[in-house]
Amino acid sequence: MKLNEIKEILAAEVVCGDELLDREVTSAFACDMMSDVLAFAKADSVLLTGLVNPQTIRTALMLDMHAVVFVRSKRLTEEVVALAKESGIVVLSTDCRMFDTCGKLYAKGLKGSGEGDG
Repeated sequence: MKLNEIKEILAAEVVCGDELLDREVTSAFACDMMSDVLAFAKADSVLLTGLVNPQTIRTALMLDMHAVVFVRSKRLTEEVVALAKESGIVVLSTDCRMFDTCGKLYAKGLKGSGEGDG
């Protein structure tokens, strides 16, 4: 699924990376614990989270994730936005809660990161 589709499905605001919305993601991973993201998420995923700090962007970068969607209309600091821009990570913000965000994307065909791994 393209990031532009995710933006539309979630009625999300593009915080940064508007020029990168044609990127494709293969799955999504929803979590606020970055240790779990590091342990279980896959590359080419989109990270769905409510945790607004630089570690979120660094975690996405380490795992070759293309985008982070911040749920519940979280407000981002300049530091987080600057790091995302520098790292080439698309950042979206949605009013949706985590559960609803996951459900909307799953209903449109986006699978969970690691789904089907056994």
